[in-house]
Amino acid sequence: MQRRTFLASVGTAGLTAVAGCAGVGGSQGDILMRATAFDPYEFTVSVGDTVTWYNGSSRGHTVTAYENAIPDDAEYFASGGYENEQAAREAFRQEGFDGGGVVAGETYSHTFEVPGRYEYVCVPHEQAGMVGTIIVEE
Repeated sequence: MQRRTFLASVGTAGLTAVAGCAGVGGSQGDILMRATAFDPYEFTVSVGDTVTWYNGSSRGHTVTAYENAIPDDAEYFASGGYENEQAAREAFRQEGFDGGGVVAGETYSHTFEVPGRYEYVCVPHEQAGMVGTIIVEE
């Protein structure tokens, strides 16, 4: 009887531990950074909402807006706080993940104040297709 109780408690603990890895949300964030993808690829929010990206992979990532693919009046965003896409890309080239990288288990957040479509990329995994879109509605 004790063996069954032990196995049941181990099974429950294991499921609880794995549950946090299965999806996005809660304290982890709105968008999960996987090995070479943002999940979900497209995310819709309202003006004034803050989006949080959570790095759930073992790889480092960046969140870097495509400067020519955000609304004209919008504030530029990039992990590392860079003022434009060129500065963000250059920092990553020179400093690696110290230049705007979001390491495993960490987050990056940005508040969207202007409605429109925002396209962004993970610089080191751009060639693998790690791009995403935020749609901000009124």
